[in-house]
Amino acid sequence: MNPTHDALDVLVIGAGQAGLATAYHLQRHGLRFLVVDAAPAIGHAWRSRWDSLRLFSPAQYDGLPGLAFPAPADTYPTKDEVADYLETYATRFDLPVLLGCAVRRLERVDGRFAVHTSQGTLMAHQVVVATGPFQTPALPAVDLPAHITQLHSAAYRTPADLPPGPVLVVGAGNSGRQIALELAATHDVTLAIGTEPLQLPQRILGRDLFWWLTRLGVLTKTSDSLLARRMRARGDLVIGTPVRDLRRAGVRLRPRLAGPATDGVRFEDGSRACPTTVVWATGFRTDYAWIDVPGVVTDGRVFHRRGLSAVPGLAFVGLPWQHTRGSALLGFVGHDAAWLAEQLAAAAPRRRASTTGQSSTGGAMSSSSSSHSSSK
Repeated sequence: MNPTHDALDVLVIGAGQAGLATAYHLQRHGLRFLVVDAAPAIGHAWRSRWDSLRLFSPAQYDGLPGLAFPAPADTYPTKDEVADYLETYATRFDLPVLLGCAVRRLERVDGRFAVHTSQGTLMAHQVVVATGPFQTPALPAVDLPAHITQLHSAAYRTPADLPPGPVLVVGAGNSGRQIALELAATHDVTLAIGTEPLQLPQRILGRDLFWWLTRLGVLTKTSDSLLARRMRARGDLVIGTPVRDLRRAGVRLRPRLAGPATDGVRFEDGSRACPTTVVWATGFRTDYAWIDVPGVVTDGRVFHRRGLSAVPGLAFVGLPWQHTRGSALLGFVGHDAAWLAEQLAAAAPRRRASTTGQSSTGGAMSSSSSSHSSSK
């Protein structure tokens, strides 16, 4: 980092799709900003997922603002193609991104924000948290027999990496179903379904599901609408990988996992299984322990209005249902990013200074490092 005399107008934490979309709009407003990310490369989170992962939204619905996704319509990009696209996006618009910069702590100091990172402390008038919904793997508190290999879906890469023998996949969301179906070609697979989510087919009457969702306005329904409240109460959608395909592939379906048994596991209906491996497709939880600003996060939940927290200058982007169903989706997060950038631009000190004749000063970075170890 090069020291500067002025605090940044905006610091964006996270260089995923939400952070890059926000950066695009901040740049258009002429703000002085920086994007930081702990990863060694843009798109690292996507490259770290399992090898066969593809988006369930077709390419024409996967572009960020200003750059369409470079793939034919009605094709489903691989996770590496998404990572390549994000890298290209940052380069195309010359977005200022500092990689290998893990944020340890965020605090408010004298009306500005001090962001303590692995590379020093950055000062900013405003901060956007764009760390996404997939932060820390959620693992249930189940003490399984020691001989069972356990891994979260975040650590799963390919069937060849799993030892021989039966596999239990716990969790029947999109990830759990896709992994179970893939594993069924090489392993004896059981899928434990806790809560049956709402399932929709990938294509309806010859058109992709996202064509229907956009035409019907489902993805733009605001979080306070009746439809949105009903959708949130039902849980997340499962798109594709229907139960009939799982059964045809030989996947055994069981109810919720109840706990360990003498030689394996037991389910709520009393049935048992003796897996060699358990894949926990049980989702993720947020981790905002590094945000040391009162009144923003309580019990892991962010309190905000369309991404703006109650603390002036501190905002979030890319949260599920931040404003609409599309808020956390690759091809739709740009709408929230545009609105949020406009709010931040209106409140930026340099913008206010142009109308008041005042100027903002202060150190943007110090060489001190925080002792806090949590990172994003």
